[in-house]
Amino acid sequence: MRNIKLTIEYDGTNYHGWQIQKNAKTIQGVILDAIKKLTREEIVLNGSGRTDSKVHAYGQVANFKTNSNIPPERFAHALNRILPDDIVVKKSEEVDMDFHARYSAQAKIYRYLIYNSKFPSPLLRNRAWYVPYSLNFEEMMRAAEFFRGTHDFSAFRAVGSTVESSIRTISRISLEKNSDIISLEVTSNGFLYNMMRIIAGTLVDVGRGKFKCEDVKGIIESRDRKKAGQTAPPEGLYLVRVYY
Repeated sequence: MRNIKLTIEYDGTNYHGWQIQKNAKTIQGVILDAIKKLTREEIVLNGSGRTDSKVHAYGQVANFKTNSNIPPERFAHALNRILPDDIVVKKSEEVDMDFHARYSAQAKIYRYLIYNSKFPSPLLRNRAWYVPYSLNFEEMMRAAEFFRGTHDFSAFRAVGSTVESSIRTISRISLEKNSDIISLEVTSNGFLYNMMRIIAGTLVDVGRGKFKCEDVKGIIESRDRKKAGQTAPPEGLYLVRVYY
């Protein structure tokens, strides 16, 4: 028995998220079917975490245990011959038997892309959030700094989330602007459900003048979802990397 770790890139546009669902096409389900076809085994595929419908990934991580004699590094090549073009295994490797893609994770990087222009882009419609309004980028940058550090992020999680603790540590947050594209990147030891999308939505609301940059501190301290900004749409979100 061996434990195989996969690093996966995918375009989530045509999928109902990562996690297997009944009567819905998901990333996990498609990869699981490919592994079963390859190994002829009933296996369990663990992901580092869920990504929602239409969310993308540069570096999703999964693992499974197998008795197959396929060399670890060859799984990527073999699976990519079976998988559709919008899912690619970038790397496959053997890891310790106690490695678990979710429970062994120490931190993650997520990126959110905003297309800020007068007119929408057909090429970016499934890759970024189209925001036609004028945004004060400098105010957004100042507001972003309030998220850095360890906080209770209850105001930045979806209503109905059942996690025991909303305390997370954001070790790095950056905003960059390149022409009409604004890129928000956050490194944290964990993300609450919709946390990244609500942070992005709140920063856009700051850019539009709905909030002042200093209001973000009070929103965090309030722990009240109703005080924070909108939830940004899923198509602008990317799981960039998982740290172990």
